[in-house]
Amino acid sequence: MSEQQVRPKVLLFDVNETLLDIGPLATDINAVLGDKLAAKLWFASMLQHSMVMTVSQQHAALPDIGAAVLQMLAKNANTELSSADAKKMLEPMRRLPPHPDVREGLERLKKAGYRLATLTNSSQSGVKEQIGNSGLTAYFEQLLSVESVEKYKPSMAVYEWAASQMQVEMGQCMLVAAHGWDVAGAKWAGMRTAFIARAGQQLFPLAPLPDYQAADMKALAEQLGG
Repeated sequence: MSEQQVRPKVLLFDVNETLLDIGPLATDINAVLGDKLAAKLWFASMLQHSMVMTVSQQHAALPDIGAAVLQMLAKNANTELSSADAKKMLEPMRRLPPHPDVREGLERLKKAGYRLATLTNSSQSGVKEQIGNSGLTAYFEQLLSVESVEKYKPSMAVYEWAASQMQVEMGQCMLVAAHGWDVAGAKWAGMRTAFIARAGQQLFPLAPLPDYQAADMKALAEQLGG
């Protein structure tokens, strides 16, 4: 039996952009910074600096990193933004709506017998609020956040910790994400992977291909027998 035919026991879902649509927040960031690409730059820079902290064995909560990066970008745009104002700007991140395909996809996967959990770079309180506000709490067995290990994805330690929390082997977990870097990290760590091809997202060409690729969550559920 091929690896793809072996059914994973646990599906671990990235949250921001994979399950939840950051479009409303992106519109606000672009407006304040006066650049239609500002939100994309903010998100990428936030990830960059979270990884810098992990490699340097430092840690700060993702909202704090996000606010700090927003201040940096504001300065580049000749705009002064206080730490308090930057954090206030990012408050809508806790109230992001799910993508239209998410609820049906999760429902089908849960009914098919998969164990579902999140694995997010958001803080523990942040993911609880995000999933609660989006009405998705009932689908998940656990809401796992990197805050518990004080390292950010794609650190191998994060994926290993998540598997241990779900009490399964690495190969029995599948990470579902719309980010090529996240899928690559999980694959190199020994997990199965599924890439959700959200708009503007691409796989990293130097990484192994994911086990599954789907246009959205409904399509993934169909591939996984949900």
